[in-house]
Amino acid sequence: RGGSSDEARGLNHTNAPAQMRTALLACLASTEALLISPFRVTSSAGRGSVKAAACDSEANDGDPSLILTTNVALSDKAAFVKACSAAIATSLSKPEAYVAVCVTDGHEAMSFGGSTDPCALGCVYSIGAINQENNGALTKAISELLAAHGAVPADRVYLNFFDVPRANCGWSGRTFAG
Repeated sequence: RGGSSDEARGLNHTNAPAQMRTALLACLASTEALLISPFRVTSSAGRGSVKAAACDSEANDGDPSLILTTNVALSDKAAFVKACSAAIATSLSKPEAYVAVCVTDGHEAMSFGGSTDPCALGCVYSIGAINQENNGALTKAISELLAAHGAVPADRVYLNFFDVPRANCGWSGRTFAG
């Protein structure tokens, strides 16, 4: 067994939990997936811990945005945009001060399922908070707003959701990663 023994691999059984924790923390810290994980690994007095990102205000900041295009003229575009902003903040549990909304209505060169009947296509971007529950709540809210402001049926709306790493989102002359 020579080369395969724990001692040959540098493992000391008395320190194994600490060594494994240190190795795990180093691995996680070097993994970009940590940037978009719903959990954060922290170190306190040499002990690693995992906490939900919702407890960390830094994890909740950053670009929730909606870019939406529809082929109908919205009845009150300003009210629609404001209502979308509020829906995003509520659905993603983000401060509305960070929310950005861009809506293009009356786009004639647009189809859904081969038909040019009323439809909409949108993309939602956020640093974190992209998950099945939030996505469902926001899809429902935006679909209801489109029905009320432009008579777009919910079954002719696509929203695509993107969880953006902090390093890939810029604001105020820098990225959210620093």
